[in-house]
Amino acid sequence: MKGLDKRVHSYAQALEGLRDGMTVIAGGFGLCGIPENLIAEIRRLGARDLTVVSNNCGVDGWGLGVLLESRQIRKVIASYVGENALFEQQLLAGEIEVELTPQGTLAEKLRAGGAGIPAFYTATGYGTPVAEGKEVRRFGERNYILEPSITGDFAIVKGWKADHFGNVIYRHTAQNFNPMAATAGRITVVEVEEIVPPGALEPSQIHTPGIYVDRVIQGSFEKRIEQRTVRG
Repeated sequence: MKGLDKRVHSYAQALEGLRDGMTVIAGGFGLCGIPENLIAEIRRLGARDLTVVSNNCGVDGWGLGVLLESRQIRKVIASYVGENALFEQQLLAGEIEVELTPQGTLAEKLRAGGAGIPAFYTATGYGTPVAEGKEVRRFGERNYILEPSITGDFAIVKGWKADHFGNVIYRHTAQNFNPMAATAGRITVVEVEEIVPPGALEPSQIHTPGIYVDRVIQGSFEKRIEQRTVRG
């Protein structure tokens, strides 16, 4: 049982082995369900020339945006980048490489990568710049493009609860990209709000089985609101 214990007790332990030039897959959507403490630790460690795969790149000064500030990201694979002014500046200045991917395609790239599927066909993006340079095949009455799957050296994920074995439950919409990201990393690290003893999680409620998780750490979270709308 001891050998199955995935808990680590410091963020330095959680990201041990992170090096320059690696690919990091980050769960979350906007500021919802982001692994904010793991991102902060990447900044502290100073690993550079990273390729980051995420739905977006945070906002100015928060989330993955802090790694843009420190110039640690070389390339971003994302589906949406509209909330970050610094991201726009670096893109227009040619300081960062960006691969924009339709949101559903990005989710499937991660899911397929985690399932050991090297590529798949999708109609999404056919006839647009997304399809440039990609193989096209016709199935039935539609044309499809071949999309390669995505895996990474590290996957960093935010969960709600986990047990010692790395079984994870996400809370509400924080499921977003976290379950797919968790399967696609060579080393998957999950930070959670609470670690519970073995047997405390109802098996039918587990979203990510511990077989996908290498390290789990309990943290505290600020949970910022990306956009606040109030009635005038």
